[in-house]
Amino acid sequence: MRPGEVCQRLGISYSTLSRWVREGRIRVVRTAGGKYRVPESEVRRIAEGLPMSKEVRVVIYARVSSFDQKSDLERQVQYLTQYCSSKGYRVVDVLSDVASGLKTDRKGLLKLFNYVVNRQVDIVVITYRDRLTRFGFEYLEYFFNQYGVRIEVVFREEPKDVYQELVEDLIEIITSFAEKLYGMRSHKKKRLVEGFKKLLEEVEKSE
Repeated sequence: MRPGEVCQRLGISYSTLSRWVREGRIRVVRTAGGKYRVPESEVRRIAEGLPMSKEVRVVIYARVSSFDQKSDLERQVQYLTQYCSSKGYRVVDVLSDVASGLKTDRKGLLKLFNYVVNRQVDIVVITYRDRLTRFGFEYLEYFFNQYGVRIEVVFREEPKDVYQELVEDLIEIITSFAEKLYGMRSHKKKRLVEGFKKLLEEVEKSE
């Protein structure tokens, strides 16, 4: 139902309806254009004075660094979907990215932020902490908490096969640092990056 129809049906003002939406007192769904609509079942619940249901709204987020890890991405989504089903969660959306955990302009991640700030989700479910971000997880957790959203991490210990992904992220950090320090085409930058790569190779061989 459109907001105007809801207000007329419940005998409330638009500002009251907007406040109820912000406070989570009434559930809404978003259209492709970003406008919200209210399910008729929600209007009946309010009209009859029934309590808010304890339905938990969840967004699943999965990520891998490269396209050759697509099978792993599919496994993440499949496992998390089953996990949410076993918990009785209602999955609002399944988001995924194929990108480094260092990138902040990931399409799926930005869409997740929209769900959070619009209060359309209660829990974000991920397999491991680094699927959401390589660094600064605590900052995102604090940000989500300000909107009443909890991050649920299924597994605490990262699998052993994430080593290569971590190496790639570290190289990306060093490369970015070297470019700012010496310039993009500088020989010093190239020597620094190559030296760091060799160091990582030596560390890997020594293990």
